[in-house]
Amino acid sequence: MEDQAEKLREIMRKKSGAKETQEAGESRAPGAILSKKGKTRIIAITSGKGGVGKTNVSVNMALAYARLGKKVVVMDADLGLANVNIMLNMLPKYNIYDMIRRGKSMKEILVETEYGISIVAGALGISQVANLSDEERQKFIEQLNTLSFADIIIIDTSAGVSHNVLDFIAAADDAVIITTPEPTAITDAYGIIKIIATEYDSLDMELKLVVNRAKSAAEAKKVADRMTNIAGQFLNLKVDYLGFIYDDHVVPQAVLRQRPFMVIDPRCKASICVQHIVGKMEKSEFRETGGFASMFKRLFKRQ
Repeated sequence: MEDQAEKLREIMRKKSGAKETQEAGESRAPGAILSKKGKTRIIAITSGKGGVGKTNVSVNMALAYARLGKKVVVMDADLGLANVNIMLNMLPKYNIYDMIRRGKSMKEILVETEYGISIVAGALGISQVANLSDEERQKFIEQLNTLSFADIIIIDTSAGVSHNVLDFIAAADDAVIITTPEPTAITDAYGIIKIIATEYDSLDMELKLVVNRAKSAAEAKKVADRMTNIAGQFLNLKVDYLGFIYDDHVVPQAVLRQRPFMVIDPRCKASICVQHIVGKMEKSEFRETGGFASMFKRLFKRQ
């Protein structure tokens, strides 16, 4: 773990040298992810445990960004329970596994949805990335670079603290941790924060927190204050409270109908909360990293 952490620290210290003013058609350095308006913002959405609404938040945040005029891609990086396409009632013909092992291009597996966002469907086979040949790895990185059109890439990670999750978090521009007011969810969310602080102590990383399924603003703030204070006092790690999402009856209805709750009722409490969270994200600056492809280069190196 220490070797892996050191490699991550080394990569993260190397700021992306790509310029935002590259002209169309100009060649880009490997690993540089740029959109027409500048560097693509990579947001990893994660949680200490499953069942806290992580995928739901990921999808609806993507819609909120799209409504701001952003080009958004949601990548399902859950290695065991790929749920993004299920939440959208879609059955993509191809997924990440097909790109890794069957020679499909990103263009072939990228699916445009009726909601103005694109998705990359996940699959258990993504774990085989580490076994690719050098030539396959390079081709895969080149395919990832075709996502340069996106302004926002939202990565829906697995729940928990696996190596894969930590790699995604360390490589993203923003890491958003989802919890609920339930004691077990709070404990597990703090657990992942503690591991991040332990493994990546030299990284200038600011985590962000969202409290999902809150009964009230006061309940959410109580949870957030508790977590941010403990993280700051005992881990010397700043956790930024982004906001909360109400425990809204529209949300489970939307899940059953396999449609985003922002589509079912854009004015419901949960939808308004998500829009507020994305608005706050838009006002915040994000740190520069080695980029999306650099994250996968680290995954390639892990045995």
